[in-house]
Amino acid sequence: MNPPTPTSNSPEDRVPTRIVALGASAGGLEPLEQFLAHVPVPSGLAYVVVQHLDPTHKAMLAELLQRATSMPVREVTTSSRVQPNAVYVIPPNTELTVKGGLLHLAEPSEPRGMRLPIDVLFCSLAGEQGARAIGVVLSGMGSDGTLGLQAIKTQGGLTLAQEPRSAQFDSMPRTAIAAGAADVVGLASDLPARILLVTGGQPATTAAAHGAEVAAASALDSILDLLRARNKRDLTLYKPSTLRRRIERRMAIHGVKRMEEYAIFLLENPSELDLLFKEMLIGVTNFFRDPEAWDELGAVVLPELLARAGPDRHFRAWVAGCSTGEEAFSLAMVFAEAQERLASQGRHTLQIFGTDLSADAIAFARRGRYPASIAADVSAERLAHFFHEQGGGYLIDSRIREMVLFAQHDLIMDPPFTRLDLLICRNVLIYFSATLQKRILPLFHYSLLRSGVLMLGGSETVGPAQSLFPPLSSKSRLYRRGPGKAPSGAVDYPVYRRISAHAHAAAQELPMSPQTPPTPNVQALADQLLLQKFSPAAVLVNDLGDILYISGHTGQFLEPAAGKANWNIHVMARPAIRTQLAIALRRAVKERTAVEVQGLRMDGNATHQLDITVEAIDEPKALQGMVVVVFREIAAPMAEKSRRKKRAGAIDPAIAAELMRTQAELKGLREAMSASEEERQAAIEELQSTNEELQSANEELTTSKEEAQSMNEELQTINVELQSKLDDLALAQSDMQNLLNSTDIATLFLDKDLNVRRFTEQIKRIINLRDADIGRPLSDLTTTLHYPELHADAKDTLRTLAFSEKEISTSDAHWFKVRIMPYRTVANVIQGAVITFVDITAAKQLESRLRNA
Repeated sequence: MNPPTPTSNSPEDRVPTRIVALGASAGGLEPLEQFLAHVPVPSGLAYVVVQHLDPTHKAMLAELLQRATSMPVREVTTSSRVQPNAVYVIPPNTELTVKGGLLHLAEPSEPRGMRLPIDVLFCSLAGEQGARAIGVVLSGMGSDGTLGLQAIKTQGGLTLAQEPRSAQFDSMPRTAIAAGAADVVGLASDLPARILLVTGGQPATTAAAHGAEVAAASALDSILDLLRARNKRDLTLYKPSTLRRRIERRMAIHGVKRMEEYAIFLLENPSELDLLFKEMLIGVTNFFRDPEAWDELGAVVLPELLARAGPDRHFRAWVAGCSTGEEAFSLAMVFAEAQERLASQGRHTLQIFGTDLSADAIAFARRGRYPASIAADVSAERLAHFFHEQGGGYLIDSRIREMVLFAQHDLIMDPPFTRLDLLICRNVLIYFSATLQKRILPLFHYSLLRSGVLMLGGSETVGPAQSLFPPLSSKSRLYRRGPGKAPSGAVDYPVYRRISAHAHAAAQELPMSPQTPPTPNVQALADQLLLQKFSPAAVLVNDLGDILYISGHTGQFLEPAAGKANWNIHVMARPAIRTQLAIALRRAVKERTAVEVQGLRMDGNATHQLDITVEAIDEPKALQGMVVVVFREIAAPMAEKSRRKKRAGAIDPAIAAELMRTQAELKGLREAMSASEEERQAAIEELQSTNEELQSANEELTTSKEEAQSMNEELQTINVELQSKLDDLALAQSDMQNLLNSTDIATLFLDKDLNVRRFTEQIKRIINLRDADIGRPLSDLTTTLHYPELHADAKDTLRTLAFSEKEISTSDAHWFKVRIMPYRTVANVIQGAVITFVDITAAKQLESRLRNA
């Protein structure tokens, strides 16, 4: 098992800003706004937003999100420094990664329609911040973000997903939840509070510190007991700091503040025990971690092993705590490179056993598929040589995959692998107590062959076991198995017995009490005796003839074949009965009935005959589809013996004829079987060809579907942004209309050709206008103004860009101040003219009275 890296003890000012990565696609604008609107300021976190954007369209995401939060929202530029309490948005047609506290932009590595920018960001964040990484998946189509969340979770980070029922498009969050990649599922508006609950930490104790520590220790013991009862795995001798950190993270997710309360919560929610156990097993690994150590292994250690071995030697290696398989495949690649360089010394092979306690990690490793972010750890040459690009990630090459055998294995409870040339156990021992480490190292010594090599992590040593493992290189933590012997009793497994709950400091083992042997079952013993003494020999096989179970002594009828071990009845059957047995087995499988073969003679045995019964099994269901083969040896008839005595030296014609007929039948049967085999082979080749064509067509259809889906998501995003802009424009238009109406000023808007574009209600008192007059020329309008030069003045204003202002009377004894000004857009482009009519009748009447006075 590879637990998470311990939390850094660096000063606060050296700790990089913790980043919350938000991934969204179609329908993602609304949940993004809801999320950011509920982030308190200051939160001490930085928020990086990645959304599927059209690469040819200018994004408005930063502008739209700024309305939802008081934090500054910025579009990322090259090598942007991450600052807390700020929001960073990905630009179109880019991929965004995190490294060294900086946000880096790069050209997309995949064609449009195949890009997974959310996975790229999440995976890089997982590698950069490890257990401090936080990933959030919101509304969207497809599965982008799931692999990235898995990478964050593998590193011990926090993963969250929007409640699918609240998402406009639920495919992305639903896929992440189905893959088990989301720690927390909730509404977008609730997720910030859940994040801050985890990042806020636990309040420090003051007066009751000692009592709280004792209560927490007791609660920890209770939790470990619950885990042991649930999963049959004992974590007692793991370092308490590691255990507490994993438990506290689950407590924060559920909003539980005290470990005693969490222990009660576990009792009431047994399914949480499974999640907690998986949390304990989260591994931190990547390809070629600590490159100097791998360089020394490939350049010095492996060539030395290959040179010292004979030609065509088969090597064995064990990668203990392999997590998701990166280190096991790293070893396979380094060995393949060494083998290629030293091909003249013989063709050697390597079998690698990759083991881990986590079943999920082993399942991931067996798939051999890794995200595109591994390009940061694996060189371009190795990617081209040992991987195939697939679905936005990389698939390990089959020749490397076949070198590694993955299995779930408990390092401290299960028997070790032995006769090893190389044992790699990196960054695992640091999570074990000193007592457990002292028991593990002698076990490693026992597992290795003489002069075998042990490779530990950069922060691990063999400690007091220097005599067992002299160092090859202290810097890279490579050790040679020494000639010394482990102390008597040190090599034992299970490595430790159950530790007393009250002996943590001493960590002493308790002797196991002897168990009372169970009372013998007379019926079972009698059945066993009868089966051994009186039942005929029999074997249980599958429809292909592979032997699954043997009852009685079958050595007279079956024998191991020479060469590679092969437990198939067709290979193991003795030549005298092989053909008849194969025919009977094939018939029994085809007809699902019992087939009897009688009177067979074994080689060199003329006094006994063999009867064989082959019967297909339908009940019980557990054995359905299997076949039982029963051998019964019987004495030959006495008449046969007498006839042989009388005619010793003479050949019975009947027997000779029978033999010839049998040989002819066998020859015909073999020819028929050969023809059938040729037809079957041809059919297989045709099916393979058809399958390849269908697979190729399926890949093309899948690619087209993914491209169409990606473009649809981009269009959905643009549509949402444009709809938001339209809403803003509609609101601005309403504001402008209300403003114009509230001023009570008649206003006429003209285009560049002096055609009517818009007008206010007050203009109808001066010019005869209706809604249908939009687009009519100014010269065609009838007015009450004594202003025949109106059209000429408007035209002159467009030519000179100088405004005109005149006082004009009307036919109904009113006066208006007519102002003509050019219409300028926001971009400072002249798009027409604006004519305003301000009623000055009262001023004119006052002026006239003053003059008369």
